[in-house]
Amino acid sequence: MIVVETKQLTKAFGGLVAVNKVDFHADLGEIVGLIGPNGAGKTTLFNAITGVYPPTSGTIRFKDREIAGLLPSKVTRLGICRTFQNIRLFNEMTALENVMVGQHCRTKSNILQVMLRTRGSMREERAMRSRCVGLLEYVGLKGHQDELAKNLPYGSQRRLEIARALATEPVLLFLDEPAAGMNPQETVALMGLIRQIRGEGMTIILIEHDMKVVMGISDRIVVLDHGEKISEGSPEVVRKDPRVIEAYLGKSAS
Repeated sequence: MIVVETKQLTKAFGGLVAVNKVDFHADLGEIVGLIGPNGAGKTTLFNAITGVYPPTSGTIRFKDREIAGLLPSKVTRLGICRTFQNIRLFNEMTALENVMVGQHCRTKSNILQVMLRTRGSMREERAMRSRCVGLLEYVGLKGHQDELAKNLPYGSQRRLEIARALATEPVLLFLDEPAAGMNPQETVALMGLIRQIRGEGMTIILIEHDMKVVMGISDRIVVLDHGEKISEGSPEVVRKDPRVIEAYLGKSAS
């Protein structure tokens, strides 16, 4: 079952075409690695699907619904969430508060009910806190709920971002370089976490420059170069594709 699909997706910034007529899809419960040299258009593709940039042309369908041009908040409520290449946590908030920010898109109480602290809003907040504490434990941050985000080690901040994304209750999770800056032990643990998330039925699309991570956990890999898709297939197929070797190493290596 296809969860998300783009057809002829194009995003141009003036005369620069960052993504050029890309056909892309991810199936339910699949881990798709999205790779390519710097400037290949990977993050732009992420941004178009998640609503950060409206596409110039082409279509984006999520669970058979056209979502091209929707605001990021609407895309999130539909069941798509992401992390970012550069960590975007609320540094002066605790780990628990950061995760609760993600959960707020699923709350039903309105602002007035929250201000008046009605029984319903209080009950909902208790349930939200309990779920978010559970998510911190799920990503390996048990016991850190009251620590300020800025005081957590770098690898833990990466995990906190994933917990906040999971708090939105997504069907489709985009991870933008989740292993960046991690040491080897943290990277191995991250790969285990990603497999665990997928094992619960979630679809994951990941940008990652660490080839050991991409090749080790991806079911399928899509390669972009200069905004165009140049290869797609299993890790074994993509690793041997002359076009991929050329994109990364130059013609002399092909």
